[in-house]
Amino acid sequence: MSSIIPVIVGWLADKLLGDPERLPHPVVLFGKLIACGERRLNRGGHRRLKGALLAIALVALAYAATFGILAAAAGVSSWLKIPIEAVLIFYCLAGTTLIKEVKGVFRALDVSLEQGRKQVARIVGRDTSQLSDNDVRKAALETLAENLSDGVVAPLFWLLLLGTPGMVAYKMINTLDSMIGYRTERYRRFGTFAARLDDAANYVPARLTALLMVLAATKPSLVAFVARNGKRHASPNSGYPESALAGIIDCRFGGGHYYFNEYIDKPFIGENDRKLTSADMKTAVKINLITEFVAVSLVVIIKCLCQIQ
Repeated sequence: MSSIIPVIVGWLADKLLGDPERLPHPVVLFGKLIACGERRLNRGGHRRLKGALLAIALVALAYAATFGILAAAAGVSSWLKIPIEAVLIFYCLAGTTLIKEVKGVFRALDVSLEQGRKQVARIVGRDTSQLSDNDVRKAALETLAENLSDGVVAPLFWLLLLGTPGMVAYKMINTLDSMIGYRTERYRRFGTFAARLDDAANYVPARLTALLMVLAATKPSLVAFVARNGKRHASPNSGYPESALAGIIDCRFGGGHYYFNEYIDKPFIGENDRKLTSADMKTAVKINLITEFVAVSLVVIIKCLCQIQ
């Protein structure tokens, strides 16, 4: 029972609080460590090797630090470990905040295109200054689908596989990819290992997310659509949850955009190039919430069964 309580409490805290802006967040610390390492090492020769060593060191540090904290807490009291683990799980889940941000994008677009561009720039890495109204909507929903895997299902998957230290280590992997895993001139060599590590860590969760989304929409016939379109994305993983959402709301995602002043071409996912609406956003949010609930429930059930055995 003690292994289930932190999962439930951590998830409920995310539902109620999201990411509290005034509280210190481990991902902010992760970002500072990555940025510091990148500034010092991403120069001169052997950049690919130096980037790999930085990624390995930071992921190992995240795992070891979490393991040590929980072991120390358990050494004092088994009950002390529970709230600490719940807080760590809470920090590793990012479902509520992204939903809030995506809703904010659609509200901002009701005011003006410029407001919509500014709002979506908070959650995407691409240059938003030239995006059309529909491009802003697509960017928001693509990010929502991708984050369902990266921010919810994948952390839970690694929690189930390697415990809370594995969940925190995954968060470091994901943060590394989001900061240096780009195919731009600056990061192409230095961030190669981080990007490939993130690909490996998300391989199963991305496909599991897409399957859960299709089931949440009660549209199992979309499995073939996802299998066909998921491979079209430049990323080996992001295309699967994105194609699941594209199939559910019958739209087309993808297309090239500028990242850090460089144009990155991306294949299209889906066929129906139509204008997206607030109703599509509401459907996407509903699918996210159902999928998240099912994923958490599966983790709790599996943990219960493991304890019984």
